[in-house]
Amino acid sequence: MPAITYELIKQCPTTGARAGIIHTPHGSFETPIFMPVGTQATVKTLSPEELKQMGAGIILSNTYHLFLRPGSPLIKEAGGLHKFMNWDRAILTDSGGFQVFSLGDLRKITEEGVAFRSHIDGSKKFLSPEIATKTQMDLGSDIIMAFDECIPYPADHDYAKKSTERTLRWTKRCKDTLTRTDQGLFGIVQGGMYEDLRKYCADALIDMDLPGYAIGGLSVGEPKELMYEVLDYTANYLPKNKARYLMGVGTPDCLVEGVKRGIDMFDCVFPTRVGRNGTAMTWNGRLVIKNAQYEHDFNPIDENCDCYACRNYSRAYIRHLVRVNEIFGLRLLTLHNLHFLIDYMKKMRQAIIEDRFVEFYNEFSRKYTAK
Repeated sequence: MPAITYELIKQCPTTGARAGIIHTPHGSFETPIFMPVGTQATVKTLSPEELKQMGAGIILSNTYHLFLRPGSPLIKEAGGLHKFMNWDRAILTDSGGFQVFSLGDLRKITEEGVAFRSHIDGSKKFLSPEIATKTQMDLGSDIIMAFDECIPYPADHDYAKKSTERTLRWTKRCKDTLTRTDQGLFGIVQGGMYEDLRKYCADALIDMDLPGYAIGGLSVGEPKELMYEVLDYTANYLPKNKARYLMGVGTPDCLVEGVKRGIDMFDCVFPTRVGRNGTAMTWNGRLVIKNAQYEHDFNPIDENCDCYACRNYSRAYIRHLVRVNEIFGLRLLTLHNLHFLIDYMKKMRQAIIEDRFVEFYNEFSRKYTAK
């Protein structure tokens, strides 16, 4: 029995949207789902208990950052990432590939792996498919990601082809390295903005018979219309009985478009990052709490939200906290934003189950476009 399995519960008859359950060694969670990002073994400013209260079934941590600090041997000594951070639900760790490739001139790619300089102290480091996989084995996450090369935008077809071929070779090396039976390796479909390369990559990954497949290399600077176009055909190349994960996407419009195309899992630092910058996400669009119009506004952030922040505090109070740089204000906005997205995904799932996803999609799109 694979460590990670996907169970399809219901699919929208007119779109690709689907509701399912993903089963892991640390419990099951319903999809579609948004995964809060805990880059350095913590979701910034929030406790595991708060994440559970808002309904988070899985969180994401970052291999690159944990590889640098505190190092995977220490986390292994602690009993793995679950015990280290006191989180008993599912964890997904990315491979570190995106972070390494975002270093630009500070890294050098070879067939063996990537040599780079730490963004912390400039020291020389090296990541390969084997090292990335062994690091994630030390971490003990439920879902681990293959080490891949994230193709920048724009990129010509020749570069994208060579990069995609390397990603496939690296994925095979990751699979050969993984020895733990309580972890599931997801491959990442690359190929740039080229349909032939996306199909080629997806077909090759499917031949490896992995428990899930991610779509990478999107939301890297391309227009949203192009992202949706690539997502349209790429999702169709993936098997229906396996989990599908769109990496690095977390705005409400992109989430509903992804769900419409049959994606199950999403992650992004967007809700926590904009929260720390004083912005709240609501059913009526973004609310910049620092704006002067909220100085005397004693309503909750969102009257349709039942999160801790909206039940107990006003816009005026949170605005005051943010303006005087009190960490509690940033905590409240972070908590609210993650609660909003988790609840948003739950409502989408319910709409799929009740055969009204198209109505949900049209209503949301109308409001979002108008805003």
